[in-house]
Amino acid sequence: MAASHARERSTSAGLLSIGQVLARLTPEFPDLTSSKLRFLEVQGIVTPSRTESGYRKFSQADIERLRLGLTLQRDHYLPLSVIREQLDQAGGAGAALAPPPSIVQTPRRYRREELLAAAGAGPQLLNDAISTGVVTAQETYPESAVALLRGLVALDRHGIEPRHLRSLRQGAEREVALIESALSTLLRRTDTASRGKAAELAPELAAKIDEVRGIFVKDALARVLS
Repeated sequence: MAASHARERSTSAGLLSIGQVLARLTPEFPDLTSSKLRFLEVQGIVTPSRTESGYRKFSQADIERLRLGLTLQRDHYLPLSVIREQLDQAGGAGAALAPPPSIVQTPRRYRREELLAAAGAGPQLLNDAISTGVVTAQETYPESAVALLRGLVALDRHGIEPRHLRSLRQGAEREVALIESALSTLLRRTDTASRGKAAELAPELAAKIDEVRGIFVKDALARVLS
């Protein structure tokens, strides 16, 4: 028996128990639990060694594999089957692993002068849009502000000013509140799957609301032009 314990101590040298793995990774991944670790083992994300008594022991390579797998799940919403394939292609638990570079380009930001030039707008139109709450004043503006200001320029040519569009902005805020209410159950949860599902459903609901609004507008226009 003593010889068996000695062998286990020798084989486990430098390896970590489940409790030690949790202590190391939970500050970065608060949802990680011992049961989730076991589930990740079943899914092939990590394959810890076992002592003669059956206890799991994790190497430093296992820790890095777990860290990358959990990062891919949290930040990229990838399914575990895809994560496992990526980890295996990266060389398995023995290779130095690092998260892949993001495929999302950093969105461009526009200073005020650049925004006006890109949208073909005059300073007064932007001032009016900001004062009426149609555009939010910022030091730099996102790409969506360019599209919005271009729309305001086109409408302004027909006498539709930013102040006339204030109700549209308020309506958009009400629609977002409606979507938030519909997804409240998912949004209250903190796990990656629920947040990912909410992020997937929100634009779908917004598109449906936009579709219904478009029908309302077309019907109203038909009555006006009939």
